[in-house]
Amino acid sequence: MTIDEFETYGVERMDGEAIGSFLTAQRVGVLGLPTDRLPYMIPISYAFDGESNLYFSYLVGETSQKAILTEETAVASFLVFDARSEYMWRSVALEGTLSPVPQEDVDSLVDSMEGLWRPDALERASEVEDSQLYRFEIQNRTGVKHLVTPPGMDPEESDG
Repeated sequence: MTIDEFETYGVERMDGEAIGSFLTAQRVGVLGLPTDRLPYMIPISYAFDGESNLYFSYLVGETSQKAILTEETAVASFLVFDARSEYMWRSVALEGTLSPVPQEDVDSLVDSMEGLWRPDALERASEVEDSQLYRFEIQNRTGVKHLVTPPGMDPEESDG
């Protein structure tokens, strides 16, 4: 089924403003990098600049699979979702390009990085391990939402 066909069931497309607000409110998504066999999927925290860029901070080393695949890829995908219940969920799928942010540009991005959330273990590791900031430039975005009142909860449906 297409998204348009799901409209009958209460699913709606999100416009650009709604997608931007959703990306600003969330902090974690799943990055998909292409490989020869299967996509390499990584749950990762991000910061959104409010316009057309996400920022990811990678812990890197000589054998960092995500860093190697990032360098080799032309286009990546990123999925952000919030599923509070079967009646209340949103998801945004993004397609874009990834590039390392030069060290001299990192300081100018401090405001954009303010929202970057990381699990404690990664935060502590970043204090002693090498890290690299990457920019995900959004090329395409699609958002859908399903925000309906669960059956039996709508006051207008009551008998009284």
